[in-house]
Amino acid sequence: MKKISLTQYLVEQQREHGRIPGQLRLLIEVVARACKHIAIAVNKGELGGVLGSAASENVQGEVQKKLDIISNEVLIEANEWGGHLAAMASEEMDSIHVVPNRYPQGEYLLLYDPLDGSSNIDVNVSIGTIFSVLRKVGHQHGVSEEDFLQPGRFQAAAGYCIYGPQTQLVLTVGNGVAIFTLDREMGSWVLTAENMRIPEDTKEFAINMSNLRHWAPPMRRYIDECLAGSPGPRGKDFNMRWVASMVADVHRILCRGGVFAYPWDARDPDKPGKLRLLYEANPMAFLVEQAGGAATNGRQRILDLMPGKLHERVSVVLGSKHEVERITAYHLEEKAQAAKA
Repeated sequence: MKKISLTQYLVEQQREHGRIPGQLRLLIEVVARACKHIAIAVNKGELGGVLGSAASENVQGEVQKKLDIISNEVLIEANEWGGHLAAMASEEMDSIHVVPNRYPQGEYLLLYDPLDGSSNIDVNVSIGTIFSVLRKVGHQHGVSEEDFLQPGRFQAAAGYCIYGPQTQLVLTVGNGVAIFTLDREMGSWVLTAENMRIPEDTKEFAINMSNLRHWAPPMRRYIDECLAGSPGPRGKDFNMRWVASMVADVHRILCRGGVFAYPWDARDPDKPGKLRLLYEANPMAFLVEQAGGAATNGRQRILDLMPGKLHERVSVVLGSKHEVERITAYHLEEKAQAAKA
């Protein structure tokens, strides 16, 4: 069987199908190359002196790991000079990073979480890099945060790289989902799966059960029904999986089905959720929908949400279509009842 490289796949998407412009193809290749560098650092771990805390916090108020900072710098250095980007935004930066004037400025915007699942770094559990690509739609000179505030449905591409037993790049350019595995000996990304499909039904959910008492009634209702098993209203037994790394949990769902939820939490009622809309929820929602799944914030399709700020947070429910629809229906039912009261 002939091996198809990431470059060949992207060239075919550009040349034969006309689905992506040349500049987008080159941008994706640069991001993929940066992910290889991050994979090397992750794989070295303690041998490379990259584990542990960096004794600093990011804009989210989260303690940064050394690898968080390293990964962010790798992505900046790889992408700022290529001429494909106007600016970048990251979980680890307060504001946007505009491409310096000494480099040509492109028409795309890159958003990313350089190292998702940081709490798992030091215990050797799968972590990853999430990215989203938008077109700069404004015609004004320069670039600002406002240019990034676009609904997720306008993404030109999205993906993640998972650093696990195999290093894999999962990608969509709006034509299904493809998986590329890093051939470490050759240093190349090889297509190993395409047209991924998430089963519409599942018996598996991923959620942090320790927070059950803090969730809204519709979320508790859904989980209670799952826990009731075959004698309960769902008539089947569910399994729970929770890695506490969004990349790892979503990757499992992409490969075999399931539903992932990170819902609203009463301990911080003014926050709509914990995950970031622009560089976590949107790219994952794009991938999941392209694989036949669904993604909502409990009430609305995530890709239709209009962001109001760069680091906006959101509740997330994504995965197997019928389970996401059920959870969303429970939330909408509660909303309707509250409106009548």
